[in-house]
Amino acid sequence: MRAALIAAGWLWAAAIVWLSVTPRPPQIDLAQGDKLGHLAAYGTLMVWFALLYPARRTRIACAGAFVALGVALEFVQGALGYRTFDVLDMAANTAGVLLGWGCALLARRLLH
Repeated sequence: MRAALIAAGWLWAAAIVWLSVTPRPPQIDLAQGDKLGHLAAYGTLMVWFALLYPARRTRIACAGAFVALGVALEFVQGALGYRTFDVLDMAANTAGVLLGWGCALLARRLLH
């Protein structure tokens, strides 16, 4: 079961990559809706892995990797030509990772 949960997490990470490079990503019809999408996508990714890997070192590694992924994908978007580079998207990605980590800590405390 654990292997399936880990695979689902990596599938979610792959979906984030695909959504970041596709020419026509889904739109959220709210002001700054794309920032909410970034926050939710990276928050979900971090909470998922933080619940699967309770060791602090592993969580730090995951958080660093997910923040780096968000930054790298923004540079890729800038290079693609049909997407745009946005520092605020990087900030939303990072905030999502931090929020996801916080939610995972809270969930662990509530479950124990």
